[in-house]
Amino acid sequence: MKANNRLTIVPVMLCFFAMGFVDLVGIASNYVKEDLGLNDATANMFPSLVFFWFLIFSVPTGMLMNRIGRKNTVLLSLAVTVLSLLLPLFGESFGLMLVSFSLLGIGNTLMQTSLNPMVSMVIKGNLASTLTFGQFVKAIASFLAPYIAMWGAMSAIPNFGLGWRILFPIYMVIGVAAAAFLAITAIPEEERAEGRASRFADIVRLLGKPVVLLSFIGIMCHVGIDVGTNTTAPKILIERLGWSLNDAAFATSLYFIFRTLGCLTGSFFLRVMKARTFFIISVAMMALSMVGMFVGTSQAVIYAAIALVGYGNSNIFSIVLSQALLSLPDRKNEVSGLMIMGLFGGTVFPLLMGLASDVVGQVGAVAVMTVGVVYLFTYINKVRQ
Repeated sequence: MKANNRLTIVPVMLCFFAMGFVDLVGIASNYVKEDLGLNDATANMFPSLVFFWFLIFSVPTGMLMNRIGRKNTVLLSLAVTVLSLLLPLFGESFGLMLVSFSLLGIGNTLMQTSLNPMVSMVIKGNLASTLTFGQFVKAIASFLAPYIAMWGAMSAIPNFGLGWRILFPIYMVIGVAAAAFLAITAIPEEERAEGRASRFADIVRLLGKPVVLLSFIGIMCHVGIDVGTNTTAPKILIERLGWSLNDAAFATSLYFIFRTLGCLTGSFFLRVMKARTFFIISVAMMALSMVGMFVGTSQAVIYAAIALVGYGNSNIFSIVLSQALLSLPDRKNEVSGLMIMGLFGGTVFPLLMGLASDVVGQVGAVAVMTVGVVYLFTYINKVRQ
């Protein structure tokens, strides 16, 4: 049975919205840091823990998809995500938040590994453009998270005694709705040839192909910069301008405003412009943003830098992922698992940034992100139309 694309796109994009829940970890870690009196290195454990699970579960999820299908894997990811959002309703202890963020990371690993290749079966055409539109929808959830947390903390919306944690039940309800809509939607599955079941070692061996390995590192850098900016932007304002956390929380929203704008416009530009040209423009914007975050001491300069990295980084994931998937079209499940394992960069970068910022301030965190930007310049020659 062939799915109706117009009807199918709605639950698929709602799943992309649920994928954005993982980005709440940036602002949430800042509130947990303040509530529990943690230092930067300890607080950065939360985003690092979320993305640690991409290293462990991405490749096994690619194997799982071969057994139970992409749709069922996405449904499983939504169930784990809903559970992760339920736990903070019972408290805010260090241990409970560690478990919650771990489950959030596991659920997001399952979702990102299975949802992206599922899109290639639902929507035919420009894969990078379609994935970018999905990232636009995902960015809406990312953009709203700091606002909802801030409104809850300031009692600007009914928070039922949860304060900033009202964010969790709101997103949990949306996660349940996404699972319900997807469950009743027909999604085509790609037929696999007999004897094509993949072993873990066979999948990891795909990293021996240069384009796959370089794309893997590219995604590590992309997500490291993404999570790093998400977490560090408010800290830069607090450190250099003496703002409170509630005032500085807008920096995270500003980042996601421009990431959302970048995804929306990127889905158009990738249809009318060469992917390599757009990739070069994007990385150049990120390089300018690093300079601004290094030297900026005024609100205008810091905001401009945050906007530049938000827009520039918005389409890197889609371009790099599509390059990897199209390089081995008959191994999409396995390649997707490897690429999503690259989101482990969200563990490596925040840990290094936390250590660096504890020593020399937030300029140290920016220096770590700059290494990722430099690598993306080296990836330019791998981008094909």
